[in-house]
Amino acid sequence: MKKLLLSFLILFFSITFSRSQELQCMIQISSPGMSETDRQILQTLQSDIYEFINQRNWTDYQYEPEERIEASILITVNEKVGSDEYRGTIQVQSRRPVYQTSYSSPIINHNDRDFIFRYVEDQPLEYADNTHTSNLTSVLAYYAYLIIGFDFDTFTPMGGTPYFEKAQAIVNLAQNAPERGWKSFEGQRNRYWLMENIFNSRYSNVRQALYTYHRLGFDRMTENMEMARTEVVNALEMLQRTHRQRPGSYLMSIIMTTKGDELVNLFSEAPAMEKNQVVQILSEIDPANSARYRRINQQQSGSGPGGAQGRPR
Repeated sequence: MKKLLLSFLILFFSITFSRSQELQCMIQISSPGMSETDRQILQTLQSDIYEFINQRNWTDYQYEPEERIEASILITVNEKVGSDEYRGTIQVQSRRPVYQTSYSSPIINHNDRDFIFRYVEDQPLEYADNTHTSNLTSVLAYYAYLIIGFDFDTFTPMGGTPYFEKAQAIVNLAQNAPERGWKSFEGQRNRYWLMENIFNSRYSNVRQALYTYHRLGFDRMTENMEMARTEVVNALEMLQRTHRQRPGSYLMSIIMTTKGDELVNLFSEAPAMEKNQVVQILSEIDPANSARYRRINQQQSGSGPGGAQGRPR
């Protein structure tokens, strides 16, 4: 009887624990050119990061296992610059299911090239919200909150604000850190400037567009495709207005990098007038990729959005 009770308690706490985590994030570390010893150390780090990201409570919400935010983090280590210090890049991707479909829409696809960190094998990855303990855990926590913030923005207008505030706090705490990526004077496209764009009222339409694009657009495609595409166009017009006021936004460039191919697939089967309107908007707000958007008028795509059951909010 005691064994049965113990088994029940273990199962209960296991289920309760599994419901609390927000992220279901794949972790991969690539280390071309590293020694065999370093590759083994980095394999241990890969496991440590997986636990750090996926077994931590980042919010106060209770998530069912199927509600967890799907994401991936690819760290490419390019060189070893000290006995326990490495330099490379970190690419962060996330996606969210589209309601009543089997399709998942990409939410963020971002490559951060200012990534340098220290790691000693078998030492725990320490992190607290109120201190900058290490560049490794600060960067990981920053992107965890960023993933969650963007995800919430797609379900509720400006819903990601509490988690963006957490990411902003990490930036503030890292202002005296020796590593690059946290400070305004180090360049116009880094962690500091991404948070500046997110909280800058001049770019508020970008975040509002995320809600219109996903909740009013993609999530309604099984009900009425024409109406859903219209809402996506409305979202693009919001981005266009922002671009005309403040062109070259770092936040906008990340959104367009993430959404470009999806938009080509979506509007390749739209009416001709709508195609022309969308191509004009996209070529204006993302001129570097205008050739990609012109494909909308040149092809018929059968790989349009579809997706898994949307996560409730």
